[in-house]
Amino acid sequence: MTKAKELREMSEEQLTATIAEAADTLFRLRVQAQTEKLDSPSEIRRNRRLIARCKTVLTEREKLAEREKSADRKKAAAAS
Repeated sequence: MTKAKELREMSEEQLTATIAEAADTLFRLRVQAQTEKLDSPSEIRRNRRLIARCKTVLTEREKLAEREKSADRKKAAAAS
């Protein structure tokens, strides 16, 4: 299980790759769940949550970048 702290230390490329890998695994697990019994059904939940955590970290970074950008604009406007 990957903790949010570990995910925050990853680069955007690593997070995107993690999302893609987890989505692929999730797809295979869902197909397997429909065709036969899963060995551990909790894997579906783990992968869903991993994808959500990664997307949350990416969104946090985007919002932080937007805030910094708007703060820079306000400083530039105040200085002129």
